[in-house]
Formats: sequence, C-alpha cells, structure tokens
Amino acid sequence: MIINAMNEQECRDFLLRGSIGRLACCLDGQPYVVPVYFAYEPDYIYVLSTLGQKIKWMRINPKVCMQVDEIASQSRWESVVVNGTYEELPEPQYAAERTHARTLLQKQYRWWLNALAERQAKTDEAMIEPLFFRIHTSSITGLRAEDD
Repeated sequence: MIINAMNEQECRDFLLRGSIGRLACCLDGQPYVVPVYFAYEPDYIYVLSTLGQKIKWMRINPKVCMQVDEIASQSRWESVVVNGTYEELPEPQYAAERTHARTLLQKQYRWWLNALAERQAKTDEAMIEPLFFRIHTSSITGLRAEDD
C-alpha cells in the first residue's frame, strides 16, 4: 500500500462528491464527534441540524474539524480533514444563506433525515425547528492510499 498526500484541488473535488462526514467539536478539553450530512462549496461546508449538544458546544467554541472518507478496502481509501469555524445561519438576517444551504443540501439523498429524525425520536415536540450552519474552512488536507 502506498499513501500519498492529496493536493488542495483533489481534496476540494473529493468534498464535492461527499455527502456524509464526521464533525468534531470540543468543549473544556472534551471532544465530541458526530456524523452529519453536508454540502460543500469552496470556502464553506453547509449542514442542517437541530439544537443539541454539538450546537451548544460550537456556540461556545466555534473551532471545528470535519473528516470525510471513502473506503474501498483496507489498502484503497481517501480521507480529507477540514479545519474551520462554525457560523450559525439564523433567520431572518441569514435568509439568503439558508436558502443557498438548502439548495446545495437538497442535491443529497435524504439530506434532512439525520438531523430531524434523530431529534424527533428524542422529543415529544410536534415541530422540530431546523437549524442551518456552515463551516468557514481554514485548511483542507487529505491522504490517499492505493495498492502497490
């Protein structure tokens, strides 16, 4: 197996093809990682969520990390790590950004399911309020493993 670094354009192309990643945040030295559906465009990753632990933590500490991978086998895989800053997109001041996020996310199959279904299962509330946020990317790195 040979492992090589991916250049920035390869990482960006990989993120454009992706739809599920692992979002990491941290509070008081305790990391927290959750899977999220996402949509990528240069400089931003868009996510739909609901209010919960990750949102509460990111509001306090907006520095986040996201990892996206594609694993064909133990010796053939790609992995991209994005570091960035959490930016919540509340109504009404971010209406255009929320519409843009929804447009990008709708290209992914069942993009809303993770956030809303998970929260609905934990509450008796009839209406769950969706929360859009984006990650302003500060660095993107990636590795690719290939058979010899």
